Formats: sequence, structure tokens, C-alpha cells
Amino acid sequence: MRISKSEILIILGAMLWGTTGTAQAFAPPNADPRSVGAVRLAIGGLALLAITLARGFSLREVKWPLLPTLIAGISMAAYNLFFFAGVAKAGVAIGTIVTIGSSPILAGLLGWILRKERPERRWYPATILAISGGILLILPGKTFNVDSLGIILALLSGLSYAVFSIASKSLLENTPPITAMAIVFLLGAIFLSPLLFSADLRWLAELRGWMAALHLGLFATALAYILFARGLVSVPVAKAVTLTLAEPLTAGMLGILLLGERLTGTATLGLLLIAAGLVVLTSRKTSTE
Repeated sequence: MRISKSEILIILGAMLWGTTGTAQAFAPPNADPRSVGAVRLAIGGLALLAITLARGFSLREVKWPLLPTLIAGISMAAYNLFFFAGVAKAGVAIGTIVTIGSSPILAGLLGWILRKERPERRWYPATILAISGGILLILPGKTFNVDSLGIILALLSGLSYAVFSIASKSLLENTPPITAMAIVFLLGAIFLSPLLFSADLRWLAELRGWMAALHLGLFATALAYILFARGLVSVPVAKAVTLTLAEPLTAGMLGILLLGERLTGTATLGLLLIAAGLVVLTSRKTSTE
């Protein structure tokens, strides 16, 4: 199997995203998911900005494409809002399934329509395998509350992530990855900042709260999106978003290894299907490399 450097970077970024659930599990029990999301974006954005400035890069040197920048920032903020609202309404399992199932499909359609990036043939079976695996991984032992509003919110979450990927791809055509992600996440944090005024932030007063926040901001956001952005520069959007399904694969493995979650037969099949989908998608070098 031949896998490109860009594909490896995207998969590594997705694996870091897969640590978010474990990090939140170790956070204080009173940590509100909405405030966690806002704090995560704020820390991640500031870290990326600090890296940009430390490298001696001036933000004035970049001719910022205003529309893609605003769309990327708004869609990242919307993704967090819709996702947390969706899982609150529909339940974690259904909300997550709808989000991870819709985002690769929507990214493929938007990439085709807006960027004329027609998915390669292997994208279709790979995406079906990976999405099916994600569903099986989340299903075991869950009870479901099929709430129509929750489903709509989760679909909007998937759409927001797809839009973020499309806008970021346009932004990265003329902007260094670290600088682009710094501005996008700072904008996202600004859009979500009103949540911090009404949220209970007492969890940050505890050591494990700060440890969770720093991990989420520095590793699961700043470093993860640096890797994702670098990979996205030369990988089509549809393929990139399907590759990010390495996230539930990582989350499932960490749940088993660190949180003592039980590996059922269905979950095992789910892990194998996601892995198979990623293998199919990366089994030959892309023409864009």
C-alpha cells in the first residue's frame, strides 16, 4: 500500500481529534460541553497565533481572502454549536452517527459543485465502509431517542464541518497553514465567546480541568489542525474528510484501552470496517501529490 505524506498528516490530525472524548472523560464532571468547546477553540487559536508570531510571520504580510476566512471561522463555530446541541437533543450515539455519516458525503458533494473536485472511484466504497464502521462502533449497547430536531442539528453540524473544509481549502491556496488556522480558530472563538459569559467555568479551577483544557486546545486543536491543514493543501476535500474518520477509530481504541469500555463483536466489526475504508482510500498515490 502506498500512502502519501499529505494523507498521513490528515490521518494523524484525525487521530488527535479522536482523543477529545477521552480528555473530556478525565475532565471534572461539572465541565459543560459548550464551555469546553469554546475554551478549546480559544486556547487552540491563541496557540496557533503564538506559533505564527514566534516564527516572525506578520499577519499583515498575508492578503487575506475575506469571504473564505469569515466562512471558515463561522462554520467552525457553527460546527461546535450544532454538534453539542444535536447530541443534547438526539443523544450522543445518534447525534455522532448523523454528524460523522453526513460530513464526508456533504463534503464530497460541495467539493464537486464548488471546486469541481470529482471524487475518485475508490472514494465511494471507502466512504461507505468507513461510515458503516463508525455507525457500528457507536451503536452497541446504546438506547436511542430519535428526536427530529436533534437529527436536523446533527445534519447542520455535518454540513458546517464540510463547509469549513471547503472554505479552508480555498484559504490555504494563498495562506500558510498555521497562519490560516490561527485566524480561523480565533474567529471561531470570538463567535462562541458569548457562551463563556453564561457558562459554568468552575471546572477550570481544578488541575485536571486545566490539564483537559490544555490538551484539547494545544494537541486536539492546534496541532491537529496544523496537520490537517498541511494535508488538505494537496488532498481533495472529499478524500480529506473521509480520511478524518480515523477519529472515531482512535476514539474507540482509546475507550477500550484507557476507559475500560467493552469491545463487543459489533464494535470490533466497526473498527475493522473503518480501517478497511482507510486502506481502500489510501491504497495508491494520488495524482495531486
